[in-house]
Order: sequence, then C-alpha cells, then structure tokens
Amino acid sequence: MQAQAQEQLTTPPPARVSRPSRLPLGSGFKTPLSHRLAEGMIRGIALLAILAIASIFLVVAKEALPLFFEHDAIDEIGGLDALLFARTWPGYETARHIWQPVGSIPKFDMVPLFTGTLKVTVLSMLIATPLSLLSAIYVSQYAGRRTREWLKPAIELLASVPSVVLGFFALMVLATVTQSVLGTTYRLNALVASMALSLAVIPIIFTITEDALRAVPREMEAAALALGAHKHQVILRVTLPAALPGIAAAVILGLGRAIGETMVVLMASGNAAVIELFNPVSSARTITATLASELGEVTPGDAHWRVLFLLGTVLFIFTFIINRVGANVIERLRRRLSAEAAS
Repeated sequence: MQAQAQEQLTTPPPARVSRPSRLPLGSGFKTPLSHRLAEGMIRGIALLAILAIASIFLVVAKEALPLFFEHDAIDEIGGLDALLFARTWPGYETARHIWQPVGSIPKFDMVPLFTGTLKVTVLSMLIATPLSLLSAIYVSQYAGRRTREWLKPAIELLASVPSVVLGFFALMVLATVTQSVLGTTYRLNALVASMALSLAVIPIIFTITEDALRAVPREMEAAALALGAHKHQVILRVTLPAALPGIAAAVILGLGRAIGETMVVLMASGNAAVIELFNPVSSARTITATLASELGEVTPGDAHWRVLFLLGTVLFIFTFIINRVGANVIERLRRRLSAEAAS
C-alpha cells in the first residue's frame, strides 16, 4: 500500500489535451455561393419592404404638405387653426367642432374624426381582447386534442372573412339585434361597428396568444404542479407571465388592425361626425371611413384633397408610433422575464 501510494505521488499528472481553437470566420472558410445568394436575396427583400413603406409615406405626405404653404388652400379651410380648434360657425350660437367639407362654408375640423376613430377602436379592443385571451387560454390549456383540432381552425377562419361581409352582417343582423335589445335611438352606431370590428380582430389576437401560451416550456408548468399548485394558479402565475411578450405583441397587432379597418366602420358606424366620446350607442365617423367615402369625389389639388391626405399622413404616423411603442414594451418585457429567470 505504501509503495502504491508513493508511486501515485511520484507519477506526473497526465498532460492536458488542448482543444483546437475555433477558426475565425475569415480564415480559410468560404461561405457557399448558394448561402450568399440567399442572404443577399433576404436582405434585398427586407430593404425593398422598407423602401415601399417609405415611398407610401412620402407620396401621401407630398400631397398634404402644400396645405401649409398655399395661401388659397389656407384661406379656403378658414385657417390652419380651424383644423383642430372649435369655431363659432354661421348658424351656430356656440363654438363647435364640425366636419362638413361640402357646403357654402366648408368646415374641415378633424377633431370629430379623431374622436370617432378613438371610440370605435377602444370599444372593439375592449370586446375582442378578453374574448381572444380567454379563448386562447381554453384552447391551449384546457381543451383536448380533438377539441383543439376543430376549435382553433374555426376561430382562425374569421380572419378569411372579407371586411365587406362583416360590414354587411353588422348592417343587417347586429344593428337590428342591438336596437331591439338596447332600444338605441340610432340603428347604426359605434357599438354596432365595434362588435363587427372585434370579429376581425379576434382571430389575430387569438392565434398569436395561443401560440405564445403553447410555447411556454412544459417543465415550468410541471414544476409548479409538482409543488402543489392548482391548474388555474399555474396559468395565472407561470404560463401567462412567461407568455406576456407574445400576448402584448398580439394585442398591438390587433390594435393596428382595428385602427386601419375601413369597410366595417364605413357600413355600420352611422358615419355622423359628432363628438360623443363616452356614448357608445351614438353614431361615429372614423378617419378611414372618411378617406374611403370622400377621396374619390374630390378635385385633386384643392383644399379638401389636401386635408384628406393630411388625415392619411396623421393616421400613418399614429400607427407607426403605436408599433414602435409596442415593440419597446415587448422588448422590456422580454428583458425583465429573462432577468427574473436568470435570478
């Protein structure tokens, strides 16, 4: 035993086998031509998409900018302040926001259009978001395989329904049912348009949310269940927080769809440019419906034409801001969840 121990002490340790260091990308390794072509094609398509968006914005903004420099157009709209500030118009006793571009005295106040867009969008999101989230939770967490196989495609099939069909459904069915149940004064109003618009938003939020919930590692849920948590506790405290970036992305995409929808609000909102922000059963007129109904009937280059393109520019900028803010929120959520997982 002593001789064996002495032999172990005197025997030198085995030499470490050095692993070959990683070669830098540029040293002797050549990317295949097919890979380079594919990379260049992808880069070109991405740049083309960016150029297309920038071109659309420049074309729309180019038609709106002369409104701020042409004195004839400024005089025709009654001054630039008439676009946003209330004014006492002939025939009215108090200052009011009025959108009435056709008449002896054109009125181009854009505030009623902003108010109508905001009201219809918020109502539709209040209807679509909880329904979509609850449906996604049921399909991803509770439904069996056979139920999921027919329920998920059935909900996603709403995305393929044309907007004009949804508008016709709201015009003929939802408006009648809403008036008979609630006794509304106006048959077509913001609530009817919002319910129809939510049918277009639900499949977008549902699909992305369901995918985000199913992407949560099952090990996390299994660990929570092993600790004695109930199913609803696991969903509320583990699954939903882990899928929060995907859920936020789904809601933001749905919001963009709600703001940009045209045919549904054009057919079902009543198209009355009134400011009744907290009255859901009053008529409303959105920016998109105004552009769709009036742009084809105006003379190119006149004040009405310029104001409509200004509305399109404002809508474009507002949508871009929402997307950027949403992207920042999603990135912060991902960083926070990564930090919590690491700690």
